[in-house]
Amino acid sequence: MGRSITVSRRETNNAESLNNGVDNNDKEKGIVGFELEAPADSVERLFEVKEVPTWKQQLTVRAFVVAFLLGVLFTFIVMKLNLTTGIIPSLNVSAGLLGFFFVKTWTKLLEKSGLLQQPFTRQENTVIQTCVVATAGIAFSGGFGSYLFGMSDIIAKQSNEANASTNIKNPALGWMIGFLFIVSFLGLFSVLPLRKIMIIDFKLVYPSGTATAHLINSFHTPQGAKLAKKQVEILGKFFSFSFLWSFFQWFFTGGDDCGFSSFPSFGLEAYKNKFFFDFSSTYVGVGMICPHLVNVSLLLGGILSWGIMWPLIEDRKGDWYSASLSQSSLHGIQGYRVFIAIAMILGDGLYNFFKVLGHTSSGLYRDFFDKKSPVSREGEDGGVGEAGKSYDEQRRTQLFLRDDIPSCFPIVFYCGIAVISTAVLPHIFPQLRWYYIAVIYVVAPTLAFCNAYGCGLTDWSLASTYGKLAIFTIGAWAGASHGGVLAGLAACGVMMNIVSTASDLMQDFKTGYMTLASPRSMFVSQVIGTAMGCVISPCVFWLFINAYDDIGIPNSEYPAPYATIYRNMSILGVEGFSSLPKNCLTLCYVFFAGAMAVNALRDSLGARFAKYIPLPMAMAIPFYIGPYFAIDMCVGGLILFIWQKLNRAKADAFGPAVASGLICGDGLWTLPGSILSLVGVKPPICMKFLSRKTNLRVDHFLSS
Repeated sequence: MGRSITVSRRETNNAESLNNGVDNNDKEKGIVGFELEAPADSVERLFEVKEVPTWKQQLTVRAFVVAFLLGVLFTFIVMKLNLTTGIIPSLNVSAGLLGFFFVKTWTKLLEKSGLLQQPFTRQENTVIQTCVVATAGIAFSGGFGSYLFGMSDIIAKQSNEANASTNIKNPALGWMIGFLFIVSFLGLFSVLPLRKIMIIDFKLVYPSGTATAHLINSFHTPQGAKLAKKQVEILGKFFSFSFLWSFFQWFFTGGDDCGFSSFPSFGLEAYKNKFFFDFSSTYVGVGMICPHLVNVSLLLGGILSWGIMWPLIEDRKGDWYSASLSQSSLHGIQGYRVFIAIAMILGDGLYNFFKVLGHTSSGLYRDFFDKKSPVSREGEDGGVGEAGKSYDEQRRTQLFLRDDIPSCFPIVFYCGIAVISTAVLPHIFPQLRWYYIAVIYVVAPTLAFCNAYGCGLTDWSLASTYGKLAIFTIGAWAGASHGGVLAGLAACGVMMNIVSTASDLMQDFKTGYMTLASPRSMFVSQVIGTAMGCVISPCVFWLFINAYDDIGIPNSEYPAPYATIYRNMSILGVEGFSSLPKNCLTLCYVFFAGAMAVNALRDSLGARFAKYIPLPMAMAIPFYIGPYFAIDMCVGGLILFIWQKLNRAKADAFGPAVASGLICGDGLWTLPGSILSLVGVKPPICMKFLSRKTNLRVDHFLSS
């Protein structure tokens, strides 16, 4: 979504590098069809005759009504992905398409009835996009599939370490909403004074924000509007198909391991090792959005772990770990699955942290000390009318600077919210002392700037990496006997929200800069979208945990893999390596170093050959939950690949719409599915697949 709204708005997040590798790269990939419509010389000359509305006129009631409805829909989608795989693709294309469609339909109806008072503009479209992405982004940064759910006793019971009451806090609607309201706005104020420096002086690219702006600009040209109409039609068809398919599948899930999702596509033995196609339109759609390299990397990770490593380690049962342990014990095979995945995630995250830090440092050096830098040029001739600036740049810069936001405004609000948060958070998390929070708030603006600047250069948000640093530092500071595990997870939430929303806001400013949307309207829509998300996301999560009894349980429909991973990171930071099974630490070292080496190899080979080297972050995800979703995603990627070979232009133009329809339809079904579960309506049929011998025993038992 113009942010790692995973993989991504964030890490798929690693799920951030993914969010980064998935979310951000996908956004650009999904816009190719629209960029073909952009004029070669000047975009702004196409809109020269249209008056730019004031910042207040850009903030319409209809925009926020549409944003609210789409925000609810996308929150369900992101929440489902959070609790299943943790891979969250960019939803910018579908947000932009649906926002354009709904408001355009609205205005056409009013125009025919003679009641239209204000036409639909690209600035209003940008407001909708920003608000929707901000709303759904809270479903990721709120930690419902990671640090926040990792605090619960459901996740804590899966290990014998740190499961005392001081390290557990179960989800409740009241404190979750309060926590999000306290921590989700600080990031917006932390970098607000730097908007001119980042966008105009440093001229940071923000590829996702730029791609989103091209999308919105193209919608509001005659050619782009025609293409958008066709895309919405296709999105609607596949949306309906996906919703009805999910509804049909529901009838056959009346028990454990029932339904199409349990079909042993490659045989029963492969099914035991999680190699099967589970008929999920969501994963197929995600595979169509994600780069082919991500899909292949996921499958390779699944083959390496569940196809080779885990069967070999299970052969060491009784030697490396006790044969009497259950499959879910972290002292047994589950420990290898979790901690090796953590090692790869940390190796990938640490490598990319230093990589982006290097880009940031060198970029800042050039901007401040190179005499030909934008900063120096601005000092010479004022920056707006400088020689060599195109008409588009002059027009955009003039309007971007017109609606100024006083610098004292964000500083006062940041300090005020920080003081309130420092006083209130210890009442929500007694283990998180006020001085821990104060230190985070002193350091956070610097880290928020680094993340926003690095994201502008590389399109990678390292929010979850900064969150992991908070887990280890604050957790170790608090100590095991003083609730260090819970303190680390809570600190992770505070840091992630600040750093993530900072880069998100700058992405929005870049989009607004290129669509002539006012910085004030961008900031207000971001604030309103964030406020919506602080209420909608906890409510949707509450609906999930009350509708489904097996959330967070390994091998269930909603295993919440990152909740387990984040909690075990916190345990590792507080208690060290004492809990690891035999030889697990050695394997962790190997895979940690391997992740860094593979990343270094990718960078050294260059873009031409790097596309053939797998992504360590993507490979790590199936280590814990299995490769079944990767098979679905590879099917989606294969469909897109064949489509591109047959007709590249159509695939680029309509592929994102098909994928968005598949994701949105299945995501929307979770709402009626959850309601049916809450009111006690159970599926009427259990479709189960058995071996021939097992089936004969069942027949014999039933006939006796």
